[in-house]
Amino acid sequence: MNNTYVPLWEKELLNVPEATAFSGIGQNSIRALIEEHPELVFRVGTKHLIKRKSLQKFIRDNYSM
Repeated sequence: MNNTYVPLWEKELLNVPEATAFSGIGQNSIRALIEEHPELVFRVGTKHLIKRKSLQKFIRDNYSM
């Protein structure tokens, strides 16, 4: 089996630990965020995958410096 590494900034969907590493937001905060904003999530069964581009846009629009 070929285990190809894909950088986080190229992935379309991120799991919670990847979203934490990508954004610098803690796992508990990421989980709370996806509960409040289900449009950021692609659900596969019980698994929550965060849409990277939607997360970036949400952070940029809501937490600009």
